[in-house]
Amino acid sequence: LIKDGTVLERLLEIDTVVFDKTGTLTLEQPAVDRLHPYNGFTEETLLTYAAAAEHRQTHPVARAILAAAEQHDIPLYNIEDTFCEVGYGVKGVFDGKIISIGSIRFMEMEEIAVPDTVRCVQENAAKHGHSVVMVAADKLMVGAIELRPTVREEVADVTARLRQRGITTYIVSGDHEYPTRALAEQLHIDHYIAEMLPGQKSEIVAGLREEGKKVCFIGDGINDAPALKEADVSVSLRGATSAAVDTAQVILMDGSLSNIIDLFYASQDFAAAQKKNLIITTVPA
Repeated sequence: LIKDGTVLERLLEIDTVVFDKTGTLTLEQPAVDRLHPYNGFTEETLLTYAAAAEHRQTHPVARAILAAAEQHDIPLYNIEDTFCEVGYGVKGVFDGKIISIGSIRFMEMEEIAVPDTVRCVQENAAKHGHSVVMVAADKLMVGAIELRPTVREEVADVTARLRQRGITTYIVSGDHEYPTRALAEQLHIDHYIAEMLPGQKSEIVAGLREEGKKVCFIGDGINDAPALKEADVSVSLRGATSAAVDTAQVILMDGSLSNIIDLFYASQDFAAAQKKNLIITTVPA
C-alpha cells in the first residue's frame, strides 16, 4: 500500500536503509530461552513474579514472558500500582512485595544491587545474540530471564539484495550492544546503533540526512513513528502498531520484508514509464 505517489520518485535516490531491530528484522515476540534464579528463589517464582509484573503490558518481551508462564502452567496474577519507565522497565506491588523487572539500567535506577554472576549471565547471553531482563523483589535480585530473538526468514535475502544495489544498511535498537552487533554480523548489515532510547531513533535519521544521505526507515513500533516521519521514505508492515501504520508512507501488506526489493523495482518501472510518457508527449507525430 503506497499512500504517497512521490515515494516512488524518492526511492530512486535512497542510498541508506535503516531498520528497527525488534519486530522488524526479528519477529516481534522473542522467546524465553533460559531462566536464571538467584538468592534461593526457584524458576517458578522467578517466572511468576515476572509474569505478574508484565500481566497488563503489551510489548514483545511481556508477551514472551506471559507465553512462557502459560507453558509452565503458572497462573497470571494482577499486579497493583504499576509504574512503567519507557525503555527501562516496569514495577508494581504483588503479594506484598515491590516487583521490578527490566534492564540492568533500570535496576541501577531503582538502586537494586546486580550481582556479578547476573552480569556474567548477560554477557554470556549477549555473545549468542540473546537479551536478558532482570527481576527483583523488594530490591533483592530474584533472577534473570534470557530471551532469544527470532530473525525473520526473509531478512538475509533482503539485506543481501540491498547490498547488491549499493545501499548502506543500519540497525537501530534499544537492545544491548552485543545482541545488536551479533545480528548485524549475522545479516552482514553495515552499521548498528544499540542501547538507544525511543526518541533517539529520529535523531539518528535526522543526522544521516544532514550528512546528505537519502534515508529509508523501516519500523513497526509506537516509538518508531518519529523516525518514520523524519525519513525521506518510511515503510512499515501490516500488523504493526497503529502509530507506525498511520505515519509510514508505505505499508507492506503481507507483513513480509521481502517486498522491500519489489518496492525498489516498482520505483524503477515508474521512472521508466514517466520517461517513456515524456518522450511520447514531446516527440512530434
